[in-house]
Amino acid sequence: MRHLPPLNALRVFESAARHRSFVAAGKELFVTSSAVSHQVKTLEEYLGLSLFDRSRRAVTLTPVHIPANVNAHSG
Repeated sequence: MRHLPPLNALRVFESAARHRSFVAAGKELFVTSSAVSHQVKTLEEYLGLSLFDRSRRAVTLTPVHIPANVNAHSG
């Protein structure tokens, strides 16, 4: 059985994805944009894929392809 991803990293990812900004996510979560970036990188390493395309001024979500053997409604 695979362990859950780091929950704080998921929380940070959700905020960054919603805002499309590490700076705005950091303000919402009362952390620096660098801390947001580190948490996102932790989640990306755990999942083995890139979640954001990073540019100097913005971040955009990458299209993520979920393997067919992953059941989102397991339980």
